[in-house]
Amino acid sequence: MDYFVTGGTGFLGRFLVEKLLQRGGNVYVLVRPTSRERYNALARRLGSPIGLNPVFGDLEKPDLGLTPQTIANLKNQIDHFFHAAAIYDIAADAQAQHVANVLGTRNAINCAQTLVAGCFHHISSIAAGGLFRGTFREDMFHEAENLDNPYFLTKHESEGLVRNECTIPYRIYRPASIVGHSGTGEIDKIDGPYYSFTAIRKMRDLLPPWFPLASVDSGSINVVPVDYVADAIDYIAHKEGCDGGCFHLVNPRQYSFGEMFNIFAAAAHAPRMAMRFDSSVFRFLPSGLLSMAAKLPPVKRMIAAICDSLGMPVEALGMMKWSTRYDARETERALQDSGISLPPLEDYAANLWDYWARNLDPNLFVDRSLAGNVAGKRVVITGAGSGIGAAVAERLALAGAEVIITGRTLEKLEETRDQILAKGAKIHVYATDNADMEACDSFIKQVLIEHGTVDILINNAGRSIRRSIELSYDRFHDFQRTMQINYFGALRLTLGFLPGMSVQRNGQIINISSMGVIGPPPRFSAYVASKSALEGFTRVAEAEFLDRNIAFTNINMPLVRTPMIGPTAAYDFVPALTPGEAAEMIVEAIIDRPSRITTPMGKWMQVAGTFLPKALAHGMNASFRMFDDSNAAKGIEGKDKVDPTSEQVALAALMKGVHF
Repeated sequence: MDYFVTGGTGFLGRFLVEKLLQRGGNVYVLVRPTSRERYNALARRLGSPIGLNPVFGDLEKPDLGLTPQTIANLKNQIDHFFHAAAIYDIAADAQAQHVANVLGTRNAINCAQTLVAGCFHHISSIAAGGLFRGTFREDMFHEAENLDNPYFLTKHESEGLVRNECTIPYRIYRPASIVGHSGTGEIDKIDGPYYSFTAIRKMRDLLPPWFPLASVDSGSINVVPVDYVADAIDYIAHKEGCDGGCFHLVNPRQYSFGEMFNIFAAAAHAPRMAMRFDSSVFRFLPSGLLSMAAKLPPVKRMIAAICDSLGMPVEALGMMKWSTRYDARETERALQDSGISLPPLEDYAANLWDYWARNLDPNLFVDRSLAGNVAGKRVVITGAGSGIGAAVAERLALAGAEVIITGRTLEKLEETRDQILAKGAKIHVYATDNADMEACDSFIKQVLIEHGTVDILINNAGRSIRRSIELSYDRFHDFQRTMQINYFGALRLTLGFLPGMSVQRNGQIINISSMGVIGPPPRFSAYVASKSALEGFTRVAEAEFLDRNIAFTNINMPLVRTPMIGPTAAYDFVPALTPGEAAEMIVEAIIDRPSRITTPMGKWMQVAGTFLPKALAHGMNASFRMFDDSNAAKGIEGKDKVDPTSEQVALAALMKGVHF
């Protein structure tokens, strides 16, 4: 037998072509002249079999653009004409879908009739039934409803052309949402249930697998692996007595979106939806209220942003209402003696996840190198004379950034500069006191004149005072000077460099905050208050500048062994990050551009502060009584004598990074 296949180089098409070649004879594959490489890839994949032949043409042209000579050569030779070419994309342009799905099908029908093909096989979709409420049978067509989406409409119209205009025998196949190969997991694009994979990966990265999730469950989805669809079409196409039939290639098990999420979450070892509420719980709301709210511009933008972060088109949300069930009795009858069976999704979900994670996860295509994110960019780092600032300055300069460092002490800044110059990188030094607003303004003006717009500002300079409130009754100036540099200094620089970022619609402000803002530690009231003010401004600024591609990141830095903590002898035995480890957190912020970065202990304290705030306060109070103020805080001369108890050592080890 000889076959003609449109869409043979597509995902389903190449599996179908492989099956047809196994039957012997010739397989003619329609190829656009501009898509020769896709055909070559198909040929290489199949081992360049003798029976595989390219036929150059165009789906959008009459008779598929075949030349008169090609038509003459193939006329009366084609036993089966398979039309698999179409746009299978719910977010595609309506006009493009009409041209490919409707006009393309009409041209394919006419071509098959011109060639006097034995049978026309149309690969339709369950989408041809629209969002039908109830069970859609294989003998139903005109009953389709809710065809507002262009994909649903064009699949319905194209199937109607086959039913009404095809004068040769035909057979129609309606596959469900096609996923990867059940054995290898192979898939060529992210679509259908794959839209949830990014969310699953994000959940897995954020939470332990045992963490229970809750969500509203709505709609359902029907999926089948590509190998089952190709096997079924190949078998039914060659079975006697099936002309004029329509076959649902579906899964008899209909999954709700929550059920499917849990199946793939289990495959990814991610948290699952332990509680799934039916959407009917919202029926108490006035009719149309939710749809009206969804049309409000702020809500639409928020929904679009969430979908974009998950790599999912907004149009896919409409599928949440898809609850049609599909009867497949004719298909079951046709496949009764074939040996073809549909494997349970649970049996091959891990294969689908593994293939996606290795080949299609959007994270794989993000440049996660530091050089790829900072090379050629201007970066201002405050407090870079030592510690965290000096460490991150070296990392960024060696990665190709144009680094501009500032701090109070010129000698320390020059030491940092000389170390970086010795390693072959460039750096610019400016001595500035961030607590002096006029000095900040002069620094901003000089940088903009000499270097131009700043791409990344890292507000690292800061002051920390460890003193209990009882010892601070007459030290209001502690709060003033801490606020001056930690908040007002950082704010002044932010307001100075932000206009340039806004004009170029790109930039990032990174604020080195403290884990103390999440779980307020005793003795740091002035420090935590200043960092909390900075975080509050940052959250507001993020909301205002997000649509201009300006990222604001708060880093809740744990205890870091820098000169800042040197005077506190109690920290000699407390676990702390090195400046290099702290610099890694800043590098992560530059690459990922998140709203917040914190440590695992910081995340735990976030949860505790949200659900058990009083318990967290009791824990902090216990640590407050366990440690003591330093001699300096008490006004006593001389270095503290530290002889830590076993309880203090154990607590410090347990709560790594917390300021005591």
